[in-house]
Amino acid sequence: MARTLDTTPAVEPKTAGERPTRRRFRQTAGRQHHAGPLTYVLLVIATVVSLFPLYWNVVAASHTGERVVQAPAPLLPGSRLLDNLSFAWDQVDMGEALINTTIVASLVAASTVLFSTLAGFAFAKLPFKGRGMLLSLVVATMTIPPQLSVIPLYQIITDLGWFDQLQSVVLPSLVAAFGVFFMRQFLVEALPVELVEAARMDGAHSLRIIWHVVFPVARPAMAVLGMLVFVQAWNDFFWPFIALTPDGSPTLQVALAGLGAGNHTVDHAIVLTGALISTVPLLLVFAFLGKHIVGGITAGAVKS
Repeated sequence: MARTLDTTPAVEPKTAGERPTRRRFRQTAGRQHHAGPLTYVLLVIATVVSLFPLYWNVVAASHTGERVVQAPAPLLPGSRLLDNLSFAWDQVDMGEALINTTIVASLVAASTVLFSTLAGFAFAKLPFKGRGMLLSLVVATMTIPPQLSVIPLYQIITDLGWFDQLQSVVLPSLVAAFGVFFMRQFLVEALPVELVEAARMDGAHSLRIIWHVVFPVARPAMAVLGMLVFVQAWNDFFWPFIALTPDGSPTLQVALAGLGAGNHTVDHAIVLTGALISTVPLLLVFAFLGKHIVGGITAGAVKS
């Protein structure tokens, strides 16, 4: 009598712990994980360490210059904060310096984001001859120290009659190699080539593609780049100190250079008071725009 062959594939026996493991995985898949006590302790320590310089700046601004340099340094606020703020505001024109710094930082941030996004899109998605070589040259300029360009740049602004004018600080910083490279790296991954080609097939010209396709995709990276450039331009001291004067149209950092200077000594409490005044606008910007910046970063990090 013929024997029939069993063609049913063999099923490997399940281990004893396989089914409970899968069940536990399904039960915990949708749960939100909570941080443990150690995580909160580390976060509190990191927050205290990060905020301590700002706290001590407030403490130093509320004491006299003699008390600030004494040992041990004061750790509790004093009673001269309002007096020091009034003196620092009147000793140099802090109001004009705040306006000038806001204008310079805003223009530099907006132009850098715009031109870096356009150049980054060209390097990332537009095929043209010499693209790799040009990108290498742009990246190579990041290795050149900015001190090497001070003398020729100073000669240019003096020949143009821009010395002690805000355009001497704004125009040399309209675009940065870091911004071009940053936006190029983001758009390489975030912007599909098929999306650009589909827009061209629909009859969209280059400006419309940039406005309706590139800018919406690049918005998270543009927000981050704008924040970084704005802070860098706000705190820039080296070139503005050369191109501007404290008595002309100074930025905040140039104005702070002449703050607290006496006949033979420097009043460190007044200097730190001016530094506190220059820090407050940045804190307000982060307070009002922090959620939007973090939301943009999060939106850019999530892949569909």
